[in-house]
Amino acid sequence: MTGKLLFSCLLAAALVARAAPESERPHFDLSRPEIRGFIDQLVKQDGLERGQVESLLREARLRPEVIDSMNRPAEKTLQWWEYRALFLTEKRIEAGAELWREHRELLDEIAVERGVPPEYLVAITGVETGYGRITGSYRVLDTLMTFAFEYPRRSDFYRKELEQYLLLSREGGIDPLTTLGSYGGAMGAAQFMPSSYRKFAVDRSGNGQLNLWTDWNDIFASVANWFVQHGWQAGAPTLAEAHAAADRVPTVPERIALDQTLGALRIQGLAVDSPMPDGTAAVLLGAPLETGMSYRVGFNNFMVILRYQGSSALYAMAVCDLANAIKARVLADERS
Repeated sequence: MTGKLLFSCLLAAALVARAAPESERPHFDLSRPEIRGFIDQLVKQDGLERGQVESLLREARLRPEVIDSMNRPAEKTLQWWEYRALFLTEKRIEAGAELWREHRELLDEIAVERGVPPEYLVAITGVETGYGRITGSYRVLDTLMTFAFEYPRRSDFYRKELEQYLLLSREGGIDPLTTLGSYGGAMGAAQFMPSSYRKFAVDRSGNGQLNLWTDWNDIFASVANWFVQHGWQAGAPTLAEAHAAADRVPTVPERIALDQTLGALRIQGLAVDSPMPDGTAAVLLGAPLETGMSYRVGFNNFMVILRYQGSSALYAMAVCDLANAIKARVLADERS
């Protein structure tokens, strides 16, 4: 079956089988100039059929609550010690260790193939979706349309993601009318946006289908592929603790970038728990605790994790800490 024919069949089946419409949520007016222009682009550049695209987009409904969620993410409202407490729980650590034990052979193989340690592959899914248990309850089509045409600050980004979503649908990767995701439009246990799904998802199970919801072969391999494609360095450090001299208050940069070196940080009076040489590129991070400020130093692999979610140091630190906690639990169990 060709991609276009499969897309048509998926659309027809979904339109017939979908649940009763949410009558309180308005549809989008496809006669709006920006939406008409978007459809014209899909037809001209991507070869999508106008009637199919219009039929699909006509089913989308406005979800203003996702904009509210986007404007107040936890990463911008919580201190580090509060944010960390959400993810470094006994339940989440043990669940991560159990997932590792269950898929030990698979994770070891991927670690050898791609150079990404098991603990990071597990921790990403732990922070993102509780190891695939909470993958989102918003219809992705509604979310992407809402941001693409009702959220000017990120409309360009989301119109591209909506385009990728429709292309993914045409390729048979997902059902365009029933697929659910996060309030930001991310999908599956690893929370891939449509563009990442198309570009980085890996069919490691070899069954001809990309399944980032329940197939851990595909999930772990896809996360590892994303890491490698974004510059992950096998065997390199991610994050280190740093301790300021009693008479020095380090300046934490507002912009998170690898534009410092360990040597420069040490000259500022920081003792960094890392054997890496002075010339190693690094970034100083503030990590507020209930008892006062603490400091950490991120390296290249930390920046890779940072990019997975966007730009939140809290998120990246939580992934690193959860990864370390899961690894420690697995190793302790092996020794006992």
